[in-house]
Amino acid sequence: MDKNTLVGFALIGAVVIGFSIYNRPSQEEMARAKHYQDSIQAIAQKEAERQAQATTTQSQNATLHLDSTSMFYGASQGAEQLTTLENNVVKLTFTNKGGRVCAAILKDYNGQDGKPLMLFDEKDSGMNFAFEGKNENILTEDMYFQPTNVTDSTVTMRLAANNGGYIDFDYKLLPDAYMVNFTIRANGMQNFFPPALNTVNINWRQRARQLEKGFSFEQRYTSLTYKPVEKSSDYLNERKEAKEDVTDRLDWIAFKNQFFSSVLIADQDFDKASLTSTPQQEGSGYMKNYTADMTTFFDPTGKQSTNMQFYFGPNHFKTLLNSNDLSLSQKDLELEDLVYLGWPIIRWVNRWFTINLFDWLSGWGLSMGVVLLLMTIIVKVLVYPATYKSYMSSAKMRVLKPYINEINAKYPKKEDALKKQQETMALYSKYGVSPMGGCLPMLIQMPVFMALFFFVPNAIELRQQSFLWAPDLSTYDDIINWGTNIPLLGNHLSLFCLLFSITNILNTMYTMKQQDMGQQQMPGMKLMMYIMPVMFIFIFNGYSSGLNYYYFISGLIGILTMVILRKTTDEKKLLAMLEARKEKKSQKNGGKPGGGGLMAKLEALQKEQERLQQERMNKGKK
Repeated sequence: MDKNTLVGFALIGAVVIGFSIYNRPSQEEMARAKHYQDSIQAIAQKEAERQAQATTTQSQNATLHLDSTSMFYGASQGAEQLTTLENNVVKLTFTNKGGRVCAAILKDYNGQDGKPLMLFDEKDSGMNFAFEGKNENILTEDMYFQPTNVTDSTVTMRLAANNGGYIDFDYKLLPDAYMVNFTIRANGMQNFFPPALNTVNINWRQRARQLEKGFSFEQRYTSLTYKPVEKSSDYLNERKEAKEDVTDRLDWIAFKNQFFSSVLIADQDFDKASLTSTPQQEGSGYMKNYTADMTTFFDPTGKQSTNMQFYFGPNHFKTLLNSNDLSLSQKDLELEDLVYLGWPIIRWVNRWFTINLFDWLSGWGLSMGVVLLLMTIIVKVLVYPATYKSYMSSAKMRVLKPYINEINAKYPKKEDALKKQQETMALYSKYGVSPMGGCLPMLIQMPVFMALFFFVPNAIELRQQSFLWAPDLSTYDDIINWGTNIPLLGNHLSLFCLLFSITNILNTMYTMKQQDMGQQQMPGMKLMMYIMPVMFIFIFNGYSSGLNYYYFISGLIGILTMVILRKTTDEKKLLAMLEARKEKKSQKNGGKPGGGGLMAKLEALQKEQERLQQERMNKGKK
């Protein structure tokens, strides 16, 4: 690896480190967060007890209050009944108490217990619709619906009124999909509602379970996400408690885990949304407490239905992309935004290159470890022209080093630094060499290098896929686990992370040796190059083993590429080629040394600076 490549990787490393440090809370913040979470847990427990007692009291009061004069006296009493809808990918359980979805099981995915993944159950979730009447309000979570029209894929939950009218919640599970159509329609209820009513209030809440092995890593990708109409999606802060009153109308709201989401979609938009996300304490079995309060369209006459949809499924890019086509409206829901693929240009690389390459290789039936290996090789082959150009730029600088040393010896004094720099640039210009020639190729490679940093942690295909000693490529491979949390490092040591860091150290040693970067003029660079691989151990130890494996293989291939290029490059022939280029330029300029291009412009700029400096000195003497 040449000096310019190393500088490029230093810039990439700085971006990665900065991104990781930005997303990593400080020790004080962690301590405050732990104290805060302990307090929250205590308060939550008391609040749960209070709410349980209040619910019982409210139910008793409601029963007492809803006498024969109440429109919904009959619906306020009953026994809970469960109804199941399922297709080949998802199984949903509905309760007649509240007429809602109370549990979701994803058949194609397993939890950490090896059983089909339970996204949520009745104790983890709740949904309440509040209808405002002339004389009384309807809170659906307190009411018992009557299940009708039950099939394997449909159920109608009917909230019956004493006057013969009713409100229907119609659910239809779409075949071979994670989407559920959900409509609300009133019938014979015109006299119950005020004429001006045109909305219904919704309270939706869910406790996001810890579904993956690594709590802190899953926490980074678990967030309440929402999409404003005709805008890109946004999300609440995933590291601390966050509440936001959204002024925009919304297409959908998602209670998102790292790899799975519950999404509520509104055909007629959500309005006046108030969203809350509260992180939970490690060891509680949960990641976040989510709540969403909002309104949407409702027609009390029953002429028009309220149309919504649910998505209970994986954060798989193409599955979400295909689910957009199942939308009840004509607009693009952009559900694929639930898979975070990085910043704009990196997202473009992931969407149109990385995902398609990954899917193509996965289609061969290979293990995910082999797929990542082949992806790494293909990426390295594609960026090889830029790698070669960067290496050759460094090689040209290396063969000219004796001439540079002569210039350094000619101007040993600090006050001659400007002359030394000017003569060095003149030398590079004569030979047609640019010190910046290796940086541009590295910048071209950077989006591809960074693309997999965002893709791998969000690739659900790697979830629970084993390779070598790693049982799950989507989380860390802890070959050593000591149980006690060590600041910055955690409670384990990841082998792939260790190999990745060791590879970086070896890469640095090889580069230092080849470029003679241990000289006095670059002591800071030398120290930084050795500190960075060590820092990677602390930064990436909790990251997915698939990502560390990719960087480990990429580093090995990088070292091998540089060794081969060094062995196959005849530096004597390269110097002769540069001498011939110098001679040709000299003849072209009428026997005068020099040339055009960037280096000539820089040389001219240096001369102009020197002239201005001399003028200022002359004025000072006068």
